[in-house]
Amino acid sequence: MLQDKRLIEYHFDRNDTNYSVGDIFLGTVKKVMPGLNAAFIDIGYQKDAFLHYGDLGENFPSLNKWVKGVHSQKIAVGPLKTFQFDGQLDKVGKIADTLKKGQQLLVQIIKEPISTKGPRLSTDISMAGRYLVLVPFSNTISVSKKIVSKTERERLKRLIASIKPENFGVIIRTVAEGREVAELDKDMQSMVDNWQQLFQTLRKAKPNEKVLGELGRSSSMLRDMLNESFDSIIVDSPPMYEEMRSYLQKIAPDKVGLLKLHNAKVKVFEQHGIEKQLKSLFGKTVTVPGGGYLVIEHTEALHVVDVNSGNKSNQEGDQEATALMINMLAAKEVARQLRLRDMGGIIVVDFIDMKSAESRKKVEDAVKDVMKHDKARFTILPITKFGLLQITRQRVRPAENIVTGEVCPTCGGTGKISASILVTDEIDNSIEDLLVTQNQSGVTLNVHPFLHAYYTKGLVSRQMKWYLKYYKWVKVMKDTSLGITEYRIEDEYGEEIELHSAAAAMSRLQDREVEIVE
Repeated sequence: MLQDKRLIEYHFDRNDTNYSVGDIFLGTVKKVMPGLNAAFIDIGYQKDAFLHYGDLGENFPSLNKWVKGVHSQKIAVGPLKTFQFDGQLDKVGKIADTLKKGQQLLVQIIKEPISTKGPRLSTDISMAGRYLVLVPFSNTISVSKKIVSKTERERLKRLIASIKPENFGVIIRTVAEGREVAELDKDMQSMVDNWQQLFQTLRKAKPNEKVLGELGRSSSMLRDMLNESFDSIIVDSPPMYEEMRSYLQKIAPDKVGLLKLHNAKVKVFEQHGIEKQLKSLFGKTVTVPGGGYLVIEHTEALHVVDVNSGNKSNQEGDQEATALMINMLAAKEVARQLRLRDMGGIIVVDFIDMKSAESRKKVEDAVKDVMKHDKARFTILPITKFGLLQITRQRVRPAENIVTGEVCPTCGGTGKISASILVTDEIDNSIEDLLVTQNQSGVTLNVHPFLHAYYTKGLVSRQMKWYLKYYKWVKVMKDTSLGITEYRIEDEYGEEIELHSAAAAMSRLQDREVEIVE
C-alpha cells in the first residue's frame, strides 16, 4: 500500500501454509493443560494449536451443543431461530472441567503460527463482513468506539436490530457510519450465507478439517481497508484481477473503476518504484528521511529499534535541539516501520537522550499521531528518562522480513568470483546462441540498471550492434531486483529462457581459448 508514492504497508501471501487468521476448523482436543488453564488442539498443523480458557467465549456451551447436534445429523437446519441456548460459561472456570481429550469442537484461528509456536485459537466464532461482524449464539448489538456521534450510534443499532437474524449478535464496524439500510442488509445476507455454508460443510466434516476459509489475502485487505482515500488498485495477474473485480462488484460497485490490470512489459513493482523502496526499507539499517538512521534488531522476546543521529549531530549547535529534531523525524519512521513490517509483541525504541520532559512528550505524541491510522491494536507508554519508548502492538501474523542483502550471483557466497567485466561476454554468447543457433526472436534481456546503460547508451549502442549483426532486435529492460552480474532472458511470450550457468558459460569461454592456443 502506497501513500503519496511511499510504501506504508507490505503484505505477503504465504502459499506454503494452509492456516490464516479467520479460518474455522473442526479441531480435536489433544491435551488438556490444567496448569496453563489451556488446551492443545489438533487442526492438522505440524504443531498443535493453543486454546486458552479465556478464548472459549461465554457462549461456548451453546456452540458445543450445536456442533454435536449438526455432526450427529440431529440438527437439520442452519438458522438458529429454534435453537435453545445452553447457558453461559463461567468466566473464572477451569479448562479441565470444560474440555476432555478427544473432544471435537469448532475453533477459529486468531493468530497465525509465529516462530516456533502453533496457531492461537478461539471458540468465540465470528464472521467479518465489510460493515458488520456476525457473532452466532449471541443477541448483543455493539458499535465501534470510533463512531462517536450518539445519534449515528443509535440509528445503526436500530437498523441492525430490524434486520439481524434471531440468535445472532452483530458488531457494527467503523466503515458502517452513514451507510443506508440496503447496504448493511446486503452485507448481513452475505455473512448469513457464509454461516449456511459452514453448516453444510460441518455436517460431513472429518476431524481436523477446515470448515470455512477466510477470504483470500487481497480480498480481505480490500474488505478491511478500502475507503474514500483510495485512488487506484493495481493488479498484475489476470486471475487475481477477475477475483478482485467480482469481489468489488459485490462490496463496492462504485469503486470498480479504481481497479486496473497492469500488463506493461516493465514489472509493476519496478514501474512504481516499490522494488527500490523494499531494498532500502527492510534492511537492518534504515535511513530516516531528513537525517539520522535506525538500527532494527529482532529477538524472540521483543524488537529493538536504536535511533542514531548520523552526520546531523555535526550540523547543529544546540544538543537538545538536535536530539529533538532527529527524534521527531525518527518517530514518524519508527511508526511507519512497525506497520510496514507488521512487527508485533513488545517493541523498545531507544531515542537519543533528551533532558526536557516537554521534548520527550513531543516525540511520544509524534509516534501516536502516525500510529493512529494503524489497524492493529497498540499501547504506547511514556518515554523514560533513559529515552526508551515501550510499545506493545497486536501480533496476528509473523513479522514481514525481506532479506535485502544479495548473495553474490557469481560466487554463490564463497567470496571468490570471476572478473565481473566478463558478464558482458557471457551475455553476448547467450544472445548469439539464442538468435543464431536456436533461431529465437522477440527476445528480452533483463539486467541491472548499470548494465542497461552499458547496452543502450551511445551513438551506436551495443544493442544496435546486435541488430546490425543478427538482423533481430533485442529489447533491453532495467530490473533493480537483479545483482550487477545477474541477468534474465525472456522469450516473446514473457517466459524465462533457461540458460547454462555462469560457470558453464565461463568454461565454454576457456575451452575456446584452449582451442585457439592449440
